[in-house]
Amino acid sequence: MVYFLEDDDSIRELVVYSLQNSGMPAEGFSRPSEFWAGMSRALPSIILLDIMLPEEDGLSVLRKLRTSSASRKLPVMMLTAKGTEYDAVIGLDSGADDYVQKPFRMMELISRVRALLRRSDPGTEEKSYSLGLLHVSPSKHLVQVDGEPVTLTLKEFDILCLLLENMDLVLTRDQLLNRVWGSSQARESRTIDVHFRTLRQKLGAAGAYIETVRGIGYKIDSKSCGGTA
Repeated sequence: MVYFLEDDDSIRELVVYSLQNSGMPAEGFSRPSEFWAGMSRALPSIILLDIMLPEEDGLSVLRKLRTSSASRKLPVMMLTAKGTEYDAVIGLDSGADDYVQKPFRMMELISRVRALLRRSDPGTEEKSYSLGLLHVSPSKHLVQVDGEPVTLTLKEFDILCLLLENMDLVLTRDQLLNRVWGSSQARESRTIDVHFRTLRQKLGAAGAYIETVRGIGYKIDSKSCGGTA
């Protein structure tokens, strides 16, 4: 069951309808008081949580969820309408597992919900990657280079994990845009190049593991960094 706390009726009804049509039972709540009443009846498998709410904001709700033993480990995805990543960073620091910025594409949201459910499934073996100086744990949102932690934006982290999941395969620009941004409409922009440049800079020596395949896309070659997944 997916619980969605959102005070905008049109957004809440559309998301609940789309989730249900995708085979995921869902229930929407317009106010935190209704949400807490639902939590007292039954716990969901995942919670989608808006930030701007009446009664109390979503970050307050998140903190309460993380201090309760019953809901401490429930996966929570934040939804924010802010134009910057500030609220998302606060949410992640407060215990959120992921965030989606409004306006969002419905199929991207559904895909992220499914991915978060898979990561939180206790029956799913955690997958981590160690290649040369680089170590990445997707479920823990952890990146280390030569034992030192590296802070990435969500998009940079998604790009890195996608390359590692498809080790030795070349991912085209369109594939990256569709999988990370949910669209290939920006194919003429420099979005991909800018993110790869900053990602390589942040990874330092391990940034050299990311190869540019001219005219096609990018890949990580396991042989080039002398590591194993």
